[in-house]
Amino acid sequence: MPEAIVWRPDAATIERAQLTRFLAQVSLGSYTELEAKAAADPAWFTGEWLRFLDLPWDRPYTQVMDCSRGIAWTRWCVDGEMNIGTACLAKGPARQPAVVWEGEEGVTRSWSYRALRLAVERCAGGLRTMGIRKGDAVGVHLPMMPETVAVMVALARIGAVAVPLFTGFGPSAMAARLRDVGAKAVFTCNAFPRRGKLIEAKRAVDEADAAELVIVVERVEGYAVAMRPGRDIGWREFCELAGDAAPERVSAEDPLLLIYTSGTTGAPKGILHTHCGFPVKGAQDMALNMDVGPGTRVSWLTDIGWMMGPWLIYGSLLLGATMALYDGAPEHLWAFTARQGVEVLGVSPTLVRTLMGAPVRQEFSRLRLLGSTGEPWTRDAWMWLFEKVGRGRLPLINYSGGTEASGGILCSNPLLPIKPCAFSAPCPGMAADIVDADGEGVGELVVRQPWIGMARGFYKDPARYEETYWSQFPGVWRHGDFAARDEDGFWYIHGRSDDTIKIAGKRVGPAEVETIVTSHGAVREAAAIGVPDALKGSELIVYCVRQGEVSAAEVADLVARELGKPLRPREVRFVSGLPKTRNGKVMRRLVRAARLGLPLGDTSNLENPEVLEEFR
Repeated sequence: MPEAIVWRPDAATIERAQLTRFLAQVSLGSYTELEAKAAADPAWFTGEWLRFLDLPWDRPYTQVMDCSRGIAWTRWCVDGEMNIGTACLAKGPARQPAVVWEGEEGVTRSWSYRALRLAVERCAGGLRTMGIRKGDAVGVHLPMMPETVAVMVALARIGAVAVPLFTGFGPSAMAARLRDVGAKAVFTCNAFPRRGKLIEAKRAVDEADAAELVIVVERVEGYAVAMRPGRDIGWREFCELAGDAAPERVSAEDPLLLIYTSGTTGAPKGILHTHCGFPVKGAQDMALNMDVGPGTRVSWLTDIGWMMGPWLIYGSLLLGATMALYDGAPEHLWAFTARQGVEVLGVSPTLVRTLMGAPVRQEFSRLRLLGSTGEPWTRDAWMWLFEKVGRGRLPLINYSGGTEASGGILCSNPLLPIKPCAFSAPCPGMAADIVDADGEGVGELVVRQPWIGMARGFYKDPARYEETYWSQFPGVWRHGDFAARDEDGFWYIHGRSDDTIKIAGKRVGPAEVETIVTSHGAVREAAAIGVPDALKGSELIVYCVRQGEVSAAEVADLVARELGKPLRPREVRFVSGLPKTRNGKVMRRLVRAARLGLPLGDTSNLENPEVLEEFR
């Protein structure tokens, strides 16, 4: 039996929505009409979105998209010239806050659009004075703070390529990425606090020793770090260098961003995005799905090394919004949200599960929309956020896609009803479909048309890019998720398709098993994997993190009762934690590899690699 709808938009929500404005621009009466027309004609949809976004073009494009080199290598905004660094500073009124920021230690700062413009110009001048030019790669190893925003925009302004790095990276992970791209410089900070401890960011950069120039922001006032003469320079001194700050003339398809992502084997791969790609798609999703517009105060708890960091920066600035950045321990997020008057708040399911045990006492006077991404939900966690934070009144917008997509493939939006854990529809302009479905409608999530935010390949490895996304279904993007639709048309993600378990001919997604397991009040988190079995093909193994008294037999019986006896786990084990990336994704593939004694591959994105020993 399908889930019940728990939220429907009222007249005021529909009237104020940016999506309603866009529908009026294109003279369509419903989201269903827009979805169908955009999927059939991506050039029409993208042209209309670019008109809505109203970017400052140095030279107008002559063609929205060109697929003459094949759909995998579609070119966008052909012949156009547009510097997204200029566009990011063109919308916000001079006195409006562009960035409000709060650190864990209680320090707060606010930069107006005028102040941000000045910081960007000074940073751009410093970069040029220090010899950084168009096309040079520069690492960004900073917590989410105002200077991080200025750096990302300044790099775009001079035509350099930003390489965001997780703030928790160790030296080897950082060095591998910086050397792969030949980075000329890296921005870091002296240190930053987490739960009362100082994380020495500069020390990790020193040990990596992979850039000719290191610019150091003083995140913790008065905390001294060693400065290497001839290589290191402080942020204040750097910004006083009087260099040329004029925007570089760039093609709309010139490189802007290299975000590294890790697989289970091999070196991490840099995903390439352009000036007219990632930021334009990010702003699209932020406006049409998250209802962010001019002046909206939007926050997403993220790191610059996760795609949601650059997404938040580019998207909010292109829309003339105000981004609210929190740099501290997650348990203080609700207080920050209330204090800063956040209107649109984004979190990950993993974060919510860690916060569920504590009461939410704050009143969120301005909060009107919740967003989530990162991994599939468990129903209990979704309902907790909807009821305890959203008070059962606010839309909880599920959002799923990836770094390679510049954002979402599936998403809810303010004009459509919402069910727990579901996605109301594909994002506008994403011609999503399900192929190779089994008898229960679960199959591979694909996209049948190009979209402006699609990756421009893997850095220095076009063959692997084509093999990864375009080889299984020629001319169709295979995203790597298993998805399904219910009888009401709502979409669900059942986890990565290479995580899916097939037992005696029946396919089950790990998220489905984990949702059942975590419905037991004594289980906080779970990871389900399949291991080889000579008779059944695979057997189900479940790892649990307890938050109360529960036995392995109880967990196994619960799964058997809900899914049937053939899917009863062969084994249930309790562990202290699950291996997670720094943006909160549970890495089931690493759980399985550790269990089976297989090579782990690159683990540098893990927040807690030490827990893998418990799975061997």
